[in-house]
Amino acid sequence: MRHNHIVISVITLFCLLNLPCSRASQSDNKPYKGYRFVLTIKNTHDSIMYLGNYYAGGTYAIDTAHIDNKGRFVFERKDRTLPPGMYFFTNPSGNYVEFMVYHEKLDFTFTTDEKNWSNNMTVKGSKENQYLFDYHKANRDTYYAIDSARRAMGNDNEAFNAFRRKSMMRLDSIKEAMIAAHPKSMLALMMNATREPSIPTQDSAGNALSNRERWEYYMDHYFDYTRLDDDALIRTPEMIFHRRLISYLDTNLHNASAEIICLYVDKLIEKARPSKENFKYLVHTITEKYLQSPVMSYDAVYVHMVKKYVESGDCFWMSPSSVDYNVKRANTWEKLLIGKVAPELILKDNSGNVYSLHQQKHKYTLLVFWSPTCGHCKYVIPSLYKKYKMYKDKYDIGGFAILSEPDAETRPKWIEFIQNYHLDWINLDGGEANIDWHEVYDVITTPQIFLLDKDKKILAKKLNAESFEMVIKALEGE
Repeated sequence: MRHNHIVISVITLFCLLNLPCSRASQSDNKPYKGYRFVLTIKNTHDSIMYLGNYYAGGTYAIDTAHIDNKGRFVFERKDRTLPPGMYFFTNPSGNYVEFMVYHEKLDFTFTTDEKNWSNNMTVKGSKENQYLFDYHKANRDTYYAIDSARRAMGNDNEAFNAFRRKSMMRLDSIKEAMIAAHPKSMLALMMNATREPSIPTQDSAGNALSNRERWEYYMDHYFDYTRLDDDALIRTPEMIFHRRLISYLDTNLHNASAEIICLYVDKLIEKARPSKENFKYLVHTITEKYLQSPVMSYDAVYVHMVKKYVESGDCFWMSPSSVDYNVKRANTWEKLLIGKVAPELILKDNSGNVYSLHQQKHKYTLLVFWSPTCGHCKYVIPSLYKKYKMYKDKYDIGGFAILSEPDAETRPKWIEFIQNYHLDWINLDGGEANIDWHEVYDVITTPQIFLLDKDKKILAKKLNAESFEMVIKALEGE
C-alpha cells in the first residue's frame, strides 16, 4: 500500500543537512528475522495505525495494527525480516513519527502523547533510536532558545544574530560529538550522507585551480561521506540520498557529454557494488533516466549502462526476458548513435519508383518516419517541412520521408496529407523495404527524425522543426 500523506518533519530535515562529521566504518551485521514494535500514544483517538518505510523517493505502508484493550498498537511478525533503514508510524490523518531499524534485535517499545508524537517520544530496547530521539531533543532545545531570544530581544538584530551564531556553533558541536560517540550508528550514516565536500582553491603547489579543476574535484568527492556500500542508505528520507543523486545527474552533469556522464556514473556505481540494494537502485535509476532522455546524444549512456551492467549479468534482479529485451534494444541503439552511418534503406514511392537512402546526393539528408494517423505527426510534420523548404536549397538538404503505417486504411490518408501540405520531398511507402526498418531504426513511436551528413552519418536525431533549424544553423556556422 502506497502512503501519500508523509511529510518530512522540519526538525528531521534540518538536522540531517550540511553536517560536518567523521566517516563511519561499515557494519557487517545482518538483519534480525522477525519484529515486535509496541506503540502507546496516550490520549489517542486513533483505532488503527500503519507501519511504513522510506525507499528512494517514496514512502510505503507495510503493516497495520489495531489498538488493543491496553491502548497499544502492536506490530508483530515473526516470519518477516525488516531491512535496515528509516521507518515510521502513521495514522489515517497523516500524523507520523520516524524511527530506525539498524542492526538491532527488533523488539522496541515506544511511548508518546497525542499532543506531540515526536517531542514526547521515548523508546526502550533500541540504542539507535535513543540516539535519534536525544539528537532531536538537542535540536528542539536549541531552536526553542533561538525563538525565545528573538521575542525577548525585539529589534536588537545585532544581539540576536550574535546569540543565534553562538547557538548554531553549539549545535554543530553537539552534532560532531554525537557522531564521534556513535560513528557506526545509522544517525551518523545519514548525517555523513548529506555532507558537502570542501572544494580547494589551490593545488598542492599553491597554484590556483581553474573552474574546470574545481568542478572535477567536486564531482570526484561529491559522495565521499556517503555510505554507498550500506543497504540502509536507500531506505532513508529522500533528501538524504535520492535527491542528492538526482541533483548530481540533473544539475552537476547537466549538459555534460555522454562520455563524461558514463565516467562519473561508473565511479558512483562501483562504490555502491558491495550493497545489493544501492547497486540495484543506481543501475536501474540511471539506466531508465537515460533511456527516457530527450537529449539526442544521451542514448549513448543507455547503451553503455546496458552493455556494462545488464549484458554482463550484474543485474541479478532482472528476468531473462527483460535482460534480452534491453540488450536487443541497446544493440539497435548502438548502431544509431551520433556519428554512426545510418543503415541503408531502399523503398518505393506511391508510383513504384525505387529510392536508396545512401544514394541521395545531398550535403544533408532529413530522414523522417511518420504517419498521418499519428496525432503528434499532424503537428510536427507540416512545421518541419516549412523549415526544410526554407533551408533545403541554401544548404543542399534532401528529404527522405517514410510512411510508418503502410496499410490499406492509412495509405489514402497519407496521400491526402501529402497533397494538402504540398510535401514535395521524397515520400516513400514503408510497406516494402530492404530491411525491417521498424526494428533496425527502433521506430516504436512517431515521428522519428534524423539529420544525416553527405556520407549518411547521423548528425542529429529526436528532432522537431525548431531543433532541426537550430542544428542546421549551428552546422553551417550561423
